[in-house]
Amino acid sequence: MKLLPDYLGHHLLLTLIALITGILVCVPLGLLVTRVKALQWPTLAVASVLQTIPGIALLALMVPLLGKIGLIPALLALIIYSFLPILRNTVTGVLNVDSSVVEAARGLGMSDRQILYKIELPLALPVLIAGIRTATVWVVGTATLATPVGATSLGNFVFSGLQTQNVAAIIVGCVAAALLAIVLDQLVRLIEIATSGRNGILGAAAIISLLLLIGAGLSPMIINASGSKVPAQTIVVGSKPFTEQYILAQTISDRLRESGFKTDIRSGMGSMVLFEAMENGEIDCYVDYTGTIWSNVMKRKDVPSRKEVLQQMTAWLRQKHDILCLGPLGFENTYGLAVREEDARAYRLTAIADLTPRAPELLIGSDYEFFLRPEWESLRDSYHLDFKKKITMDPVLMYRAISQGEVDVISAYSTDGRIAAYGLVVLEDPRQALPPYDAVLLLSSHVANHPELTEALGVLIAGIDDDSMRQANKLVDLDGVSVDSAAAFLRNGFEPGNF
Repeated sequence: MKLLPDYLGHHLLLTLIALITGILVCVPLGLLVTRVKALQWPTLAVASVLQTIPGIALLALMVPLLGKIGLIPALLALIIYSFLPILRNTVTGVLNVDSSVVEAARGLGMSDRQILYKIELPLALPVLIAGIRTATVWVVGTATLATPVGATSLGNFVFSGLQTQNVAAIIVGCVAAALLAIVLDQLVRLIEIATSGRNGILGAAAIISLLLLIGAGLSPMIINASGSKVPAQTIVVGSKPFTEQYILAQTISDRLRESGFKTDIRSGMGSMVLFEAMENGEIDCYVDYTGTIWSNVMKRKDVPSRKEVLQQMTAWLRQKHDILCLGPLGFENTYGLAVREEDARAYRLTAIADLTPRAPELLIGSDYEFFLRPEWESLRDSYHLDFKKKITMDPVLMYRAISQGEVDVISAYSTDGRIAAYGLVVLEDPRQALPPYDAVLLLSSHVANHPELTEALGVLIAGIDDDSMRQANKLVDLDGVSVDSAAAFLRNGFEPGNF
């Protein structure tokens, strides 16, 4: 709950900026196309097409298009998402004004401009406001999806709660977003009533309420900035969208804060989004895996030894991208295909090759990335795997799905505590189709030469073994412990008595 004011403030500002920009763009555009009929169909068609793009896809598209993460891509996507209802209702409201009223005004000698501002716009106002209210609700809801592109919002509660199975966090995020949508919707309605009734007092109340709302959104950020006694530079810590990454990001953040740095955690981003953000200097540090860099970034298909992969990857990152690999954390979280223990016994499944003859009868489930990654292609081709159906789902749901028989195989993570808890067996990879996945701490060029920072984080290198990471994941995924507490558990290995 302590994060609610900050997340709510960011969410509110995202929404208001997107809505105000959408209104400033679409109302004049809507009025223009009512005058220039040739523009009407193509303009509305483009707005309709943009609206059909799923919100999370539109947000994701902004990252490669703009080469940035965070506020800017999120804002641009939300502005675009607000277009259709405002534009369509502006056009509909003006065009549906009774033509006899317009003709009467013209007969009285009113100019086109006077007719627009004194006749058409006032009569179209209820329809136009209805479009703004619709856009308000859409934008508030879509803003919760901004988390994967690095923008802070109430979606941070939802995404982290889903990954860590924290129902309370999900409920807080959803309820807060719903209440915000209701408040903003009613505020727009108040403005409509004040405008149509020419009620100055009501209009002033609406404006004051809006200003108070903006002030409330800004206040957590102002307080945080004014109360900070740490260096001006904020170290941005990134993470991918699964439990282990949330824990590691919190562990890094805790260590840096204890050393006097201010930190900002950007959670829930995809592998390539994170890497590009670090290359662009928008992320300062995060934990990645050697196999991910090797296959997805370096595009290497050979699989040398773990030591060689680490050495070559470290040199390549420094030479090609000016990214420092501070070192391995001490554990490996490799991909692996997992099956139920009873199936492994019944069908004598010990290695991935044992799946080959049965694959056409089996369903395989995986996270969002796996089937699009080179590792999957390597597994598929090396073992001639042709599953009956590939099902993509949230990593949290994979384990529940296989335990309930909804899928037969999943792409598991070797340090996941749920493997043993759900009675799963990870099949061997004798053909070494998968590269090693040692967890490594990466630093951007902006902080790589910062001696105090590298010294603070150096204690993490070779400090977390497989069992410790697996136990920390289990604490969150199965025991319901918070990410903060799981990070403290990991820290206990470095500084006794912390947990």
